[in-house]
Amino acid sequence: MFGTLSEEVEAKVAPSKAWQLYKSLELGKVVGEHFLEKLELVEGDGGVGTVLKLTYKPEYGIPSYKEKFTKIDDENMVKEVEVVEGGFLDNGFSLYRVRFEVKVNPKDATGSSSLVRSTIEYELKEEAASNASLVTMEPLMIVMKVANEYLVNSS
Repeated sequence: MFGTLSEEVEAKVAPSKAWQLYKSLELGKVVGEHFLEKLELVEGDGGVGTVLKLTYKPEYGIPSYKEKFTKIDDENMVKEVEVVEGGFLDNGFSLYRVRFEVKVNPKDATGSSSLVRSTIEYELKEEAASNASLVTMEPLMIVMKVANEYLVNSS
């Protein structure tokens, strides 16, 4: 079973500035303080192949997992991250991928705002199809909200 969810929000900064945050390790540091107990760099330097271990605060009830940066495309401002150990993979998922895309806001002729689209792609084993309800955009909406506040306040 394959599924996808997506949401788009406006960031009140130029696309290049938004991309600098979304493509980097800084994103985890900025948003992590809100709901992570620990963010560990397992390997890499922030480029493709980087692996992070995320341990959430107990109140979120999310098990720790490792994610790997699988794509960072500076030209198209696209970053993809996949869970490679724990988390969703322990609940019957064979794929759990998050994609961030930063785009020019077509409604802003000044170039001072951008659109950030976040997409979740997942694949579930048939016997775990009922776990599709675990997939929600809510955590990513929080990530984008916190990131946008940081971007605006650091201008």
